[in-house]
Amino acid sequence: MALCIQGTGAALSAEDPDLIFKKSTVWKFLTPDHKLATYAIDDPIVEGVACHFTVPEKGGVSGWLGVAEEVSDISLACRQVGPVTIKENFEQGEEMFRQRRSLLFKKMQIVRGCDTKRNVLVYLIYSDKLIEGSPKNSTSTVPIMPWGDETPPKCEEFVKG
Repeated sequence: MALCIQGTGAALSAEDPDLIFKKSTVWKFLTPDHKLATYAIDDPIVEGVACHFTVPEKGGVSGWLGVAEEVSDISLACRQVGPVTIKENFEQGEEMFRQRRSLLFKKMQIVRGCDTKRNVLVYLIYSDKLIEGSPKNSTSTVPIMPWGDETPPKCEEFVKG
């Protein structure tokens, strides 16, 4: 049941991220190397914003079989890549993307918020473990700026509550 619950997260919040590249960090004999993988994902409700994140991917036998528990070291950078259009209202800290990071208990999440005073979208990436949690996280901000002749939206107008 836990697999079913955790496996549905990415489908509910965003499309699959695009792999940009992988870089080997530790060579493994006869099995896949440990790697750092960099991905890109578009915010599903904020058009004109893209995020890039880098996650470690374990190699070796456990990584090859898909049973390795990935470490929580994750970095994040989000930028405005076009005119910003916010398609629907959202809650502060609402999940934008989720991905399973172990067979059962660990997941990585990207959540979104709005700094209403500065008209800045704030993105936080973290991983959590069902039992212990995880203090590892990274934050990125996207000031909503004019793009061409378009007037940028005020993110505070789309925050629920």
